[in-house]
Amino acid sequence: MIVAGERSGDLYGAELAIELKTQLDSLDVFGCGGDAMRQAGVETTVDSHQFAMVGITEIVSGMPRAYRAFRALLAGVDRRRPQLAVLIDSPSLNLRLAKRLKQRRIPVIYFISPQLWAWKKWRMRHVRERVDKMLCIFDFEEGIYRKAGVPAEYVGHPLAEMMERRERLPRAAFFSNAGLDPKKPTVALLPGSREIEVTYNLPTMLEAAYRLTTRRGEQGIQFVLALAPAPDAERLETKMLAEYAGKVTVRALTHSTYDTLEHSDVAVVASGTATVEAALLQCPMIVVYRVAPVTAFFARFMIDVRFYSMVNLLAGKLVVKELIQSDFTAQAVADEVERLLDHPEERRKMVEELAAIGSHLGGRGAIRRAADAIVKFLRATRLITEAQRH
Repeated sequence: MIVAGERSGDLYGAELAIELKTQLDSLDVFGCGGDAMRQAGVETTVDSHQFAMVGITEIVSGMPRAYRAFRALLAGVDRRRPQLAVLIDSPSLNLRLAKRLKQRRIPVIYFISPQLWAWKKWRMRHVRERVDKMLCIFDFEEGIYRKAGVPAEYVGHPLAEMMERRERLPRAAFFSNAGLDPKKPTVALLPGSREIEVTYNLPTMLEAAYRLTTRRGEQGIQFVLALAPAPDAERLETKMLAEYAGKVTVRALTHSTYDTLEHSDVAVVASGTATVEAALLQCPMIVVYRVAPVTAFFARFMIDVRFYSMVNLLAGKLVVKELIQSDFTAQAVADEVERLLDHPEERRKMVEELAAIGSHLGGRGAIRRAADAIVKFLRATRLITEAQRH
């Protein structure tokens, strides 16, 4: 069983399923995921979109839908009785699921470890009780989990390899396809992949884009919006863009996030996996984020790290500007984007810092190492024999 509660986990789950199928005979995989996992041959009894929620108020409103999906997932467990469950990220979903799986005596491996070292540290006890092995994607996490009594192994971040092997669109082709001027400064807008993230982040991004367009006049500026893969979020983005038609040059592109980041001069990125993607592509960025006021209030008492973005956490210092909650204003975004555009030396310095962050991600082979660890666990617990391997 493989369970991914969001888009990035769906991509990693698909890669993992494909790799496991190369190592094991007669592998049957089901669980929770999206299009990527389905294309990889995983039978998704529940779609990950049912669990796509952020923050306290958002979780409350989406709870009935998520509860129904959770029950359906457990029904699949009881019907199929998997020999092993691999849970990917999404701790709000997967730590609850892990409890139910342990009650059913189903071993649990956790891939893309939940960042409990950043917040909700009291849940580390839950991990120790419910997870048989943790597969970490950042180099500093293994020691943290082992110290807490959780068997852990560092395998590296799947993004490092996914970035290397992707098909790159040449700069000229990207601008031609997007209908943009390659000579004008280009700013990427990445508001997040969930509908609620788009709701809270994109309006301020677009207002900042309008202010920058008004300020720069003849110098010109253009923007690329990397459309979210979720249908509801994409419809919302299209609606918001319509309000700025004729005022700002914004091209909305689907399935072009990596090319957009690679060919943009600066990116405004919602905190999350996209910041790591931007770092790997060495795109100068500003990290932004906003949640509901109630969520923000309680988060102040729960978060215990110096920085919000993974880029700065990995670097151990402030490499990219963070504009979070009340600091995330159109004026602040416009000022920081303009500062980076007008100071090439600042962008070069940031690119050098971002390049160094890649050393924390493990290089190529993270998915293979994760699959190796899973197969090794299965053999050690006698759930498979050598004869069942290729």
